[in-house]
Parts: sequence; C-alpha cells; structure tokens
Amino acid sequence: MNNNQDLLLTAVDAADDKKAENILVLNMQGISLIADYFVICHGNSDKQVQAIANEIKDKVNEKGYNIKRLEGFDEARWVLVDLGDVVVHVFHREERGYYNLERLWGDAPFVDVKSELTP
Repeated sequence: MNNNQDLLLTAVDAADDKKAENILVLNMQGISLIADYFVICHGNSDKQVQAIANEIKDKVNEKGYNIKRLEGFDEARWVLVDLGDVVVHVFHREERGYYNLERLWGDAPFVDVKSELTP
C-alpha cells in the first residue's frame, strides 16, 4: 500500500469512526490537479461535522501525516480537510445536496471503500 492509499484509508476510517454518513471516494487522478482523491461525507449536526473533521485531523497526525489546510471548521457547514493528495469534504447534511460534488465531478470514478466501513 502506498502513502496515498494509507492516507486515504486513514481519513475514511476516521470519518467512519465518528459515524459520517454516505462516505464516498472519488479518484481524481488525471481529472484534477488539486488532489488524487476526494473523500466526501456528511454529518447531521454542526457538532458531528466538527467531530468528524477533528477525528480525521487526529488520526492522520498520529500516523505522521501533515494537514495542509483546514477550512470552514467554525461554521461546520462544509469543512475542507486538505491532506495534500487527499482532500476530505465534510458537509453538514443540508449543504451536501446543495453543492453536490459527486455530480460536479461526475467524470471521476468512485473508489470502493465499503470494506473499510463499519457495517
């Protein structure tokens, strides 16, 4: 497993640990210069959105990865956790449908991470 895959799975596991909903991963390689992977998920309250973002931050730091940027945390409507080659978008449930990144980046293939998620 390469570092990007490890970083991706660490972020997905952390989001899942805090009960993030509808976790999706888009493979952005060759589509976007921003990152190799986008992780998209949502929480049902401001507190849950912040808890998800904090858990991702804590877990990636524990593994020695750096967070490049964390934006939107205080508002907790759309928190962007920039991990470099992996960018995590943690939405409030109400905002996710509005921004609909899955549709915006519709040409990006999904990465199957279901085996990593708690049933």
